[in-house]
Amino acid sequence: MARSSWLVDSNRIATKIRSASGATDPQLVNWTSDPTRTCPNCQHTIDNSDVTQEWPGLPRGVKFDPSDQEIIWHLLGKVGVDNLKPHPFLDEFIPTVNEDDGICYTHPQNLPGVKQDGSVSHFFHRAIKAYNTGTRKRRKIHGATTGDVRWHKTGRTKPVHLDGVQKGCKKIMVLYLSPAKGGKPEKTNWVMHQYHLGTEEDEREGQYVISKVFYQQQQLKQSEKNEVEVSEEDIMTVRGDPVTPKSVTPAPPRAERRHSDMNYGQEPIISIVQVTWISILHLVTSHCIVRMLRLGVDTFVLFASLLQG
Repeated sequence: MARSSWLVDSNRIATKIRSASGATDPQLVNWTSDPTRTCPNCQHTIDNSDVTQEWPGLPRGVKFDPSDQEIIWHLLGKVGVDNLKPHPFLDEFIPTVNEDDGICYTHPQNLPGVKQDGSVSHFFHRAIKAYNTGTRKRRKIHGATTGDVRWHKTGRTKPVHLDGVQKGCKKIMVLYLSPAKGGKPEKTNWVMHQYHLGTEEDEREGQYVISKVFYQQQQLKQSEKNEVEVSEEDIMTVRGDPVTPKSVTPAPPRAERRHSDMNYGQEPIISIVQVTWISILHLVTSHCIVRMLRLGVDTFVLFASLLQG
């Protein structure tokens, strides 16, 4: 049995992939592709618009999520380095922003296809200087009515290597909002990863870059997650069965007495070696005294005999 056939173009494939990665109902997708073809021989138009809703959706999880290295490859193809050519469907997944202010021409929530559900959107645009002089790039959002809104770089610029050779750089930026002029900027959940070619930390004026924009979802802290996971039954169990504390106090550890811990004025400890040396000195001294006494007696006897004679 032959299966149904549909006319397919790049926009329809890209829309299917984008719809599969989110919670969008495939039946509610707004198709902008042209499901018609004209026969080159008889000029008969084949219209496939009546089976648009029958087009099968793709499994959830199918999405366009290139790595840092793959993004640099797309940049190389966009610029045409080494005669590389971009993929024919690339514009459907990474549209080009041709505004004078680059990607900063509007708030990220107003960029085409951007959602606040954690999904990621990619854009080609050119790097534009903030002022006529200097190299500082434009980061301020134009047309913002809520105050001063601008991208601020966070962290260091990271190199991106292809086959062991650095081909580009990546920098991470966070959107900050200053409600009043001179007020403290407030950090938002909008994040942008920007990629450019070359080994320098800053992109050149007019150079094509790719910006990956997404709204970072709020994440619960680990302590908050643990509190959420504990049920009321577990809490009642803990409260109903208290733990009785131990009544026996453990003996403190026995401190060892060391020579380095002795204070001045304390009686020193006499070792066996010291006792031995004292005994030897005592014996030598006693022997010398006896010899001296005997010598004195002999001398006295001799002197007395001389007197009598």
